[in-house]
Amino acid sequence: MAGTDEEAVAAADDALYVLTAVLLTPAQFPSVLGDDYPQACATLGLAPLAEGYGLVLGQDGAGARWTVVIDDVSLVAVAIASWDCGMEYDLSPDERTVVAALPGWPLAVAVAAPGVPAPHDPAPEAADGPLLSPPDTDLWGPAQRRLGADEIALRWTMWREQVDDAAFSTRDEAEDGAAQDGAASGAEGGVAGEAGQEADVPLTGVRRVLAEARAYVESPPPVGRVRSSFAPGDARTLRADGPGWSMVARTDDMAFILLDEEPGEVLPVGRGPELPGLLQALDKLAVRPS
Repeated sequence: MAGTDEEAVAAADDALYVLTAVLLTPAQFPSVLGDDYPQACATLGLAPLAEGYGLVLGQDGAGARWTVVIDDVSLVAVAIASWDCGMEYDLSPDERTVVAALPGWPLAVAVAAPGVPAPHDPAPEAADGPLLSPPDTDLWGPAQRRLGADEIALRWTMWREQVDDAAFSTRDEAEDGAAQDGAASGAEGGVAGEAGQEADVPLTGVRRVLAEARAYVESPPPVGRVRSSFAPGDARTLRADGPGWSMVARTDDMAFILLDEEPGEVLPVGRGPELPGLLQALDKLAVRPS
């Protein structure tokens, strides 16, 4: 397992200035790490434990970036909940809970610890394992596609307002049961500041994604590939990922699809006759935050 040698753990844990923390569980994990929970764990060299982990991101006394993996998930969950409420919380993991100390950060962190040098990569001799770094947002690939889906899920209302329902051409009889569900042509979309860019929807890609999502209902995918979270009213926000694609949807509304082969494009999928049933079926098999 990368980064578990005693010296690396001590270097990061003994003088770690905690900046932030995230959960790595079947229901909640940084999407940049993978399409599902086992894949995300593998990226960090971790076994996909059912209970999951907490990832504590901070700097050591020399300012070097470290990601400390702990098995006290509840401690990290309480810290995150407190911070989200604007409350102070001193996240100080017991060294007995440390599973690994990984050099670098897998996510972009905008803050830095006061009184220490600016964030920088640890010296090679201090790290055991590959250096973690956030994805380059100037490029497009699986990690950036998943980050785009994260953005849509976070700002659903903003993205939904860009879609004119009248632009959908609903088809009651989709070819080969592909349930195009009114994929719109010329819909506004884009990721990370490209909202408003016009693009023709690649129906082949939409059909493929919906077909693969339906296949999940018949043969459940790896845990975490379909996740369900809170949404207003009685709805749920669904997040599904697969090889080369991500989908964000509301169970009472429409869906948005992102594809590796369509850099920066967001493809809206209208509700149509079959999407509601698919979303309900996916919600039943999805993992949910406890």
